Amino acid sequence: MHHATHQLAAAVVDKNLELVLEVLPAVVVILAASALCGRLALLVGQPRVLGEMVAGVLLGPTLFGALFPSAQKAIFTPEVKPILYVLSTIGLTVFMFLVGAGLDHRAGSGGKDTRNAAVLAVSGIVPSLLLGAGVGYLLYDRISRPDVTPFEFALFLGGALSITAFPMLARILYERRLQNSSLGRMTLLGASVDDAAAWCFLAVLSAMHSGAGAWHVCRTIGLTAVFAAVMLLGVKKLLRPLGDRVERTGTFGFEEMYIVIGIVLLSGLFTDYIGIYSVFGGFIAGLAMPENPAFRAALHGRMMDIVCVLLLPIFFAFSGLNTELGGIAGWAMVLPFLAILAAGFIGKYVGCAAAMRAIGFSSRESWAVGGLMNARGLMILIFINIGLAQGVITPEVFAMLVLVAVITTAAAVPLYRRAMPDRLERQMVSAPPETASSPVAEPPRHEPAGV
Repeated sequence: MHHATHQLAAAVVDKNLELVLEVLPAVVVILAASALCGRLALLVGQPRVLGEMVAGVLLGPTLFGALFPSAQKAIFTPEVKPILYVLSTIGLTVFMFLVGAGLDHRAGSGGKDTRNAAVLAVSGIVPSLLLGAGVGYLLYDRISRPDVTPFEFALFLGGALSITAFPMLARILYERRLQNSSLGRMTLLGASVDDAAAWCFLAVLSAMHSGAGAWHVCRTIGLTAVFAAVMLLGVKKLLRPLGDRVERTGTFGFEEMYIVIGIVLLSGLFTDYIGIYSVFGGFIAGLAMPENPAFRAALHGRMMDIVCVLLLPIFFAFSGLNTELGGIAGWAMVLPFLAILAAGFIGKYVGCAAAMRAIGFSSRESWAVGGLMNARGLMILIFINIGLAQGVITPEVFAMLVLVAVITTAAAVPLYRRAMPDRLERQMVSAPPETASSPVAEPPRHEPAGV
């Protein structure tokens, strides 16, 4: 009996060791590709995250799988993919927590800035949502799954196109010392509202798509509202002394880290349990964190680098493994892709610029804001990965939206710089950056924050 138990234990250990020896090479390959492509992106004046997004696509069937199929299958085995999924989900949950914790609640507190930000937020959501939904409805028969209703598919496509890469936008504004300008405060607040609305929208859409009946949808939406209220009213108040202590003592130790990580993971677990994906729980947990600048700066300093350097590249690679760009070759798929891309560009870029022009901003300022708001970065990848996992979209539509993410992210900085020359920027700079007010407001060494 003892001998049999010993053999069983040895077999389990061997299996676990075998799994470790499969996962670690995959992670090393992912990090090497991300580092190389990220560096190349910086050399051509693009944010590092664009290179990391491209690295993920190249590791999938589009390039690596096409040129070296046996090597790709040997590295990304069926046993490895679930581990990568778990790691990327934890990374995304913590990252969205940091995004939520990094929103500057004081930005745009003036009446005029707040009104302008409200106009920008509406113009950033409504045109993209309507155009995306219209294109989705027209293309439903050609590119949608048959078990998804036209209404759900149209809403999902519109929701995906209405997202803005808030951390990337904030990164650009802080690096250019524009966060305290009227344009900067307004854009930060408008983009944060857009992203928060997109995650709430996705939560409702996920509940609708569950197919468990109206009662289940209402239950999920109700539990989501209760969760948000408990976090933002109750937990936020309970955590206030924690933020004050960090502000007073200047130390953010293991005890504080245990509390924070515990809240993030429990929030993710609860939202996963009620059916709206853990990243939403992470985002709400971030909004519930203390607003003390020292607390927020400590969170960023302790957590952002490891998340961006280790866990997010795994997410990009996992997305890339699901991206088959060859599947959208030929006019049958190219035309739908161009229609989706046009809807995204017109909705965000033109919609935001037109709204800014209408409320009195100059033509250059309006197009600069439109260019920044049109960037979708990592945010749309999170959104569409959830859609793919829940069976709302096909792999072909997923591949199209990955391309939209890459193209709009790549276009953001060139469009901004074309509209906003250096002399105009210098006129708008009103104060040096408040480096403690947001996790994206860090020295340039924190390149991955611009996602």
